[in-house]
Amino acid sequence: MSESTTQLRPVTITEKAALRIATLMAEEANPSLMLRIAVSGGGCSGFQYGFSLDNARLADDLLFERAGIKVVIDPTSLELIQGAELDFVEELVGSSFQVRNPNATSSCGCGNSFSL
Repeated sequence: MSESTTQLRPVTITEKAALRIATLMAEEANPSLMLRIAVSGGGCSGFQYGFSLDNARLADDLLFERAGIKVVIDPTSLELIQGAELDFVEELVGSSFQVRNPNATSSCGCGNSFSL
């Protein structure tokens, strides 16, 4: 993590997640892209994770890095996923980014939504 606050624990990025983000940046031919993680209400468990590629970092975004790969998270979302690990998982049914969230009390079968 390149910036931190004293109250919030960082989100870690696995090597697989960093490699996948680097691949997406190369496919888009845009080395300034960052992965944005946002949590919103919804999903089958109450909250859902959202992932998008973004060129811009907002003034209050927190920045996390691994091997030059950047992930940005807004403060409200970070409160819900602080201390989590971002991974990229490849399975027979498909591949996706997954958040291992220590704050979640339950999650749906697909891992895309959670409750606190």
